[in-house]
Amino acid sequence: MNDVKVYVKVTAAFSSDGRLTPLTLTWEDGHEYIIDRILDIRPSAAMKAGGQGDRYTIRTCGKESFLFFERSPKITDQNLGRWFVERRQ
Repeated sequence: MNDVKVYVKVTAAFSSDGRLTPLTLTWEDGHEYIIDRILDIRPSAAMKAGGQGDRYTIRTCGKESFLFFERSPKITDQNLGRWFVERRQ
């Protein structure tokens, strides 16, 4: 089985001290999941799908998973980055 990087829509908020917090994620079929809790945030490589970024360990629907924020390499770009998850095919 191959792992793939799946880019997802994420609703997130910035706190007054600059923290980026994901609130919901929308899967490719359009289903929206509320992120119940963020358990950990750390810089990390996506070992299965490739790439790297900030890895959020999240809990949705009682299950833990990783959500990655892949920062744009262009500092001056309006696109700050993209969110992705790893999926097994």
